[in-house]
Formats: sequence, C-alpha cells, structure tokens
Amino acid sequence: MDDADRLAARFEESRPHLRLVAYRMLGSLPEADDAVQNSWLRLSGANASELQNLTGWLTTVVARECLRTLRARRRRREEPISDALAATAAGADDPEAKALLADAVGAALVIVLDTLTPAERLAFVLHDIFALPFDEIAPIVGRSPAATRQLASRARRRVRGVPPARDTDVARQMSQYFAVRAAIRDGGRDG
Repeated sequence: MDDADRLAARFEESRPHLRLVAYRMLGSLPEADDAVQNSWLRLSGANASELQNLTGWLTTVVARECLRTLRARRRRREEPISDALAATAAGADDPEAKALLADAVGAALVIVLDTLTPAERLAFVLHDIFALPFDEIAPIVGRSPAATRQLASRARRRVRGVPPARDTDVARQMSQYFAVRAAIRDGGRDG
C-alpha cells in the first residue's frame, strides 16, 4: 500500500464525520457531499506528511467550504431543498416513525439555523453540537476565541428567540431536538 492509498483510507475513515458536519451546516445532503468531496480535492493537493491532525484539518476545510456555500446561497437568496421533511408520529416504538421524526427535526433545525449569519452558524454548530473548543473554531471563522464565543452566544440567543412557526409540530420537534442534544452531551444519562 503506497502513501496515496494510505491517505485515501484515512480520508474514508473521516468521511462520516465530515459529512455529518457539512450536513449540519448546510442542511442538504448533496451540498454536504460536495463540501466533503472538495475537502478531498484540497487534501490530495496538500502535503499530507506535514499534517499532524488530519481529521482536524479536514474538519476545518469542510467548515470553510460550508461557509463559502452559505455565503453564496445568501448572495443568490437561495433556499435549500429539504431532504426529509416528512410526516411523523405513526407510533412511538416504530423505527420508521423515529427515523422520520429525526429527519423532520433536522429539517426544522436547518430552518432555524438559516436565520443565523454564516459565521454564527458555524460557531454554533461546531461548538454546541460537535463540542469543539472556541480556540479551534476561531481560525476557521477568522476571529479571536473571545469573538467566536460571542458569535456562538449570539446564535444561541437568536435560535431560542425565533418566534414559533405556525405549524406547532416544528416547535415541538425543535424542543425534542434540544432534549436529544442534551442527552447526547450528557452521555444518555437519565436525571
């Protein structure tokens, strides 16, 4: 196995994480896949032997690709096409219903995240969902760690202050999302 094959294998190990970061940022699987693919193109043109933390480097590249996409989307006033806003609540124990609810919650989160600026969105997602420290996020958004902390704080306030949508199911789904996120952060412990 040569160096290129080893690098490709290491990239493939990071692909699920990178795709998840990009999807959380963009809310669109095709755009997320594009961002991940662009990170591979950047990696294949970089001197990988100098990279100490390949996953961190790739996450930074994907985050920057997402910022570029979000800024372009805003300039063109585009709205992302929802991948999975589907009917929910067929049954509490039904795996299909749970999957549909998870997709709908993700789509609802994207709707709320669209109210944020790209830098706020990036700081919020990377810190609050992926638990990256602010000093690692700061270079990505091109600000100091204190300014990045403020971006995330402002984003949290804006997310919480979004007026409820006409469809109360979206509000319910968002509250469920925050409950699930808290459970994940706490390691799934009850109480």
